[in-house]
Amino acid sequence: MDIPIHIKNLSNNPHPLYQTALSAGVDVCAFTSEKLILMPQQRMLVGTGLYIALPSGFEAQIRPRSGLALKHGITVLNSPGTIDADYRGEIKILLINHGSEAFEIKNGDRIAQMIICSHSKVAWIETNDLNETERGAGGYGSTGI
Repeated sequence: MDIPIHIKNLSNNPHPLYQTALSAGVDVCAFTSEKLILMPQQRMLVGTGLYIALPSGFEAQIRPRSGLALKHGITVLNSPGTIDADYRGEIKILLINHGSEAFEIKNGDRIAQMIICSHSKVAWIETNDLNETERGAGGYGSTGI
């Protein structure tokens, strides 16, 4: 199902594109007038020149690109980053270099992917008891390796 989303693209890059017919996410490109150098262990907020208006009940999730993570250790620090339906500012990507070498980012480089997801609101119901489950309170590592 295609969801119509208004986009304002102030970059000189194409709109975010699906790279294959069954891709879940669209690639998002860096918009910069100069080369950026992301040093090992450095964080950097990279602009895209993109602005979107999501419909109510949807969010955009910003996720790493697997190839950048594998080959260079570049990932999205707050992954997945959330863009709420009421946000109208520029989409910026918070990258970190977990690799051992400096990484160069040029205008038009695909630096992240964006997935549009529906979400629900909750209505909290105060209680003193929760229903029992087989797992119970078992947390980190409780189900094995």
